[in-house]
Amino acid sequence: MNVTFRQLKVFEAVARNLSYTQAARELYLTQPAVSMQIKQLEEHTGLPLLEQIGKKVFLTEAGKEMYHYARSIARELEDAGEVMERLKGLESGKLEVTVATTANAFATRMLAMFKQLHEGVTISLDVTNRERLLQQLSDNEKDIAIMGKPPENDELTTEAFADNPLVVVASPGHPLAALKKVSLKKLQNETFVVREQGSGTRTAMQRFFDEHNLSITSSMEMNENEAIKQSVQAGMGLGVVSVHTIELELETNRLVILNVEDFPIMRHWYLVHRKDKRLSTVAQAFREFVLSKATEFVKVDYI
Repeated sequence: MNVTFRQLKVFEAVARNLSYTQAARELYLTQPAVSMQIKQLEEHTGLPLLEQIGKKVFLTEAGKEMYHYARSIARELEDAGEVMERLKGLESGKLEVTVATTANAFATRMLAMFKQLHEGVTISLDVTNRERLLQQLSDNEKDIAIMGKPPENDELTTEAFADNPLVVVASPGHPLAALKKVSLKKLQNETFVVREQGSGTRTAMQRFFDEHNLSITSSMEMNENEAIKQSVQAGMGLGVVSVHTIELELETNRLVILNVEDFPIMRHWYLVHRKDKRLSTVAQAFREFVLSKATEFVKVDYI
């Protein structure tokens, strides 16, 4: 049955009012236009829906059935309209975010505050490594990502929103921890615990040492930042990490930042999404929230 929403809307108004004139007035249409829509609907159904006796309009048996469905469809459309309006007003909706493991601590705080401001919003957070994060963006699985330096990619929109300093960390008992200043040459004699190949931190670290013509020794390669911190705490070597990943360890004196020559390596945190991604009202609101409020969550006072 090939009917249109317009035909159903007109029929519902006529059936509810039992009047072509009243329906025309309600819908801001002419009476002939209303009659035409009813005629077309009856042609599509193959049955008379209304009958007029004198000046009165009555529903036929088929008309009563059609009125039931027309009212049901009208209510569903009204409900859909209300949902759309709530989405516009951030009263509901879902936000799909993927975050690099190194950004997890402050990103979680930002999402918690955003949730407080928009209680009706549902948030899905995935904390993952760089490779998986970029795959999620490529597959259009997530609305937006928070990560370190993104790759050069014409398909991505990237916006820097905060500094991301990389520092050299050691256990408090490490010999270099007692020095006020550590030269880069001293690092050549040390062993490092490093992230996996392809990670943003590993790439920045390697580039830095290459630019300074230094060769470092790595004892272990790990794909999680938490494992790097624990290994350094255990005295297995030095580490290069984002300062934003070690707040708790600094406060509890489980790690110390070494004052190394030419450090920190200054990078940035980025908001990333596909260029062809039409951000939802919720995702756009989160983007604006991060760009305007990031400094409240991403602090570097302890450098």
